[in-house]
Amino acid sequence: MSELYIRVAEDESEEPMEIPSEDDGTVLLSSVAAQFPGACGLRYRNPESQCMRGVRLVEGVLHAPENDWGNLVYVVNYPKDNKRKMDEIDAASAVKIKRGFQKTSDLIVLGLPWKTTEQDLKDYFSTFGEVIMVQVKRDAKTGNSKGFGFVRFTDYETQMKVIAQRHMIDGRWCDCKLPNSKACPDEPMRSRKIFVGRCTEDMTTDDLRQYFMQYGEVTDVFIPKPFRAFAFVTFADDQVAQALCGEDLIIKGVSVHISNAEPKHNNSRQMMDRGRFGKNLWLCTSVRGRSKYECVLNGHHKDNSCVSRSLRSAFSHRLSNLILQKLSSAMTYLYLFVAFSCCLI
Repeated sequence: MSELYIRVAEDESEEPMEIPSEDDGTVLLSSVAAQFPGACGLRYRNPESQCMRGVRLVEGVLHAPENDWGNLVYVVNYPKDNKRKMDEIDAASAVKIKRGFQKTSDLIVLGLPWKTTEQDLKDYFSTFGEVIMVQVKRDAKTGNSKGFGFVRFTDYETQMKVIAQRHMIDGRWCDCKLPNSKACPDEPMRSRKIFVGRCTEDMTTDDLRQYFMQYGEVTDVFIPKPFRAFAFVTFADDQVAQALCGEDLIIKGVSVHISNAEPKHNNSRQMMDRGRFGKNLWLCTSVRGRSKYECVLNGHHKDNSCVSRSLRSAFSHRLSNLILQKLSSAMTYLYLFVAFSCCLI
């Protein structure tokens, strides 16, 4: 039998590639795997039933269906684990493409010793990579150092490496970060943190750390207890976190969704409880026809004695007694009015 070629593709919608057959009309699995690494077999769509059928594989040799390969397009089969890994590699590649060409920016160096000069700063940071600019901020009148400066690198990877660690400069520990990070201390942590949704209980912090390390340096992994089907992962590089947002990734065979970690907001109820005129709220209840006052001070309920003590601390003894009498009379009239209205109804 003369040599012929069969058409093979990773997916039915993709352009096929021709794979040579052997003299007896069979196709070696190794020939397929040479063009499609990880392939473990072939399948095709039956023209009559429109169902997918597998090609018989015996000891690494693929046999033509009904002794004729025909003009069909054969689709490559992959092991499930291998396909998951390929999907993860594709996702990692997509993130790298997203990061693409990152521009460097000026970094602020905090905690510089007073004696450190611009040349000292350049000599130190040149050990990490090529330095474009260094500057030590000085007082305009005295010329003395203000204890901080700026540095800029040529390479973005060098910049992120410098940010990720502390630096010993002239015998003193210094921090290097983006200038806008000092405006809001929480902002850099939020921008480097991602929310991982749809987690399963068998996922551990080590599992998540090991998985996300393929994208960049992981500084923290947090899974709430009791388990709530989500986790937080913090990167050293905020660009990695931003690039991952919106992605659906496969971890331990489960699809998880990545999104921004929402910042914590102040509880609006607590803000309302503080009131417009202070932290204390006055509540009134009726117990067996008698008015009872309660005071909420800093979130704790107090009774009449608390009200009396609070008033006396702010007013004179005589004035506080007068206020209590007025409050008692007013609430008594209000109680009688409500009771009378209920009787009429």
